[in-house]
Amino acid sequence: MSDITLSAGVRQNLLSLQNTAELLGETQNRLATGKKVNSALDNPTNFFTSQGLQSRASDLTNLLDGIGNAIQTLEAADNGISAITKLVESAQSTVRQAQQANTDADTETLIRGNAGIDSSGQTEPTARERALATDLVSGVGFGAGDTIELTTTDNSTGISSTVTFTVGTDGTKVQDLVDKINNSGAAKADVTSDGRLEVSGKGVDELNLTISSDSGPAPSASGDITTQSDPASAFAKLGFGSNYDVDGVDGPDAGTSNDPTDPGGIDSSFTPGVTGDVFDTLSLTAYAAAGEADNADLADQFNDILTQIDELAADASFNGVNLINSEDSELKVAFNERRDEGRSELTIAGQDLTSFGLSLTQASTLGDDEAEDKLNQLADALTALRTAGSQFGSQLTTVNIRQDFTKDLVNTLQIGADNLVLADTNEEGANLLALQTRQQLSTTALSLSSQADQAVLRLF
Repeated sequence: MSDITLSAGVRQNLLSLQNTAELLGETQNRLATGKKVNSALDNPTNFFTSQGLQSRASDLTNLLDGIGNAIQTLEAADNGISAITKLVESAQSTVRQAQQANTDADTETLIRGNAGIDSSGQTEPTARERALATDLVSGVGFGAGDTIELTTTDNSTGISSTVTFTVGTDGTKVQDLVDKINNSGAAKADVTSDGRLEVSGKGVDELNLTISSDSGPAPSASGDITTQSDPASAFAKLGFGSNYDVDGVDGPDAGTSNDPTDPGGIDSSFTPGVTGDVFDTLSLTAYAAAGEADNADLADQFNDILTQIDELAADASFNGVNLINSEDSELKVAFNERRDEGRSELTIAGQDLTSFGLSLTQASTLGDDEAEDKLNQLADALTALRTAGSQFGSQLTTVNIRQDFTKDLVNTLQIGADNLVLADTNEEGANLLALQTRQQLSTTALSLSSQADQAVLRLF
């Protein structure tokens, strides 16, 4: 275009119009992109600073996903702890139910011979039948008029019941003795399958069996049980042995060595007659053992609850991370984008809140002692669960706080980055309007300049 000659006025107006068009293009671009800095050419400092801020904001935004997963993992653990706590409380209820059943169960007293009744000569098919058919006089060695007296005592009420069997008068067979005791209602008598005489009482504190007989050998002055008892005497043949050993609720008891205050134990004493006319007397006293109910179903319920605790702990996971099923598990939560010594993270250690980790063991009978032991275990388990819940709750609070902080920081970084590059649309709109007006004015000025040059044509 250098071959075309323009006047100075036209060229000046054209230059102004070109500048206006360039500014108008830049303003329109800013309005279209919303940014006043679109490349490093526009403003290198602002452009690269904004990019750095945006990059960090993006990194932190990516970390928010991990923080969110950590929160859900902790909430899953907290939900698991709450559910396990309810199961432990349910187990407590089951054990207390067993304790109440044990309390309601009648106390039991028992005297059982340590040997079978001497039933020599009897032909019945079983040891029990032979023993019941044995004659107390010809078979055992009692004499007519010898007595077997049974007394039961309830210490809480002071009520005693006594039944006396007189050999000859009330019968001569062991069966007669058993029937007399059973019909009295004071206690229950029977013969075991191996032929031993057994007398028991329910709901009584003491059961005393006193056997008086003058059929034994003349005693010595010492009255010692071991030396004075004759193995061939009626006492021995009735099944109480040479030392008057008997079985109580807790198993065999040697009469002379037993503590009479021991629940379920037996105390025995032998009083020899001073002369052959005075009866030898064997006294056996059984002391009540606390009754225990059949808690097999409750024990099964308790064990089922322990199984549920294990299964629940195994299910309390999120995204493959379980914080309450093992001490080997852990959760690391990153709070900033750095991986060097300046990194910020929280390590959350897992805990074993299974029945094993809580030291809860299987129940067998839930008798008094075991029930008390289980309640102690469950109390310790509740303490451990509450401690774990408090720890996870504190860590959850920390992660929530860091999540909120990270969100705020991302917002701050993005705002800072935008402030460096974003355009003010109001300002750019005003600029566009001004430039359009200037463009119109420049066009008009250029037209006027051209008209001055055209005045020469009028000369022709």
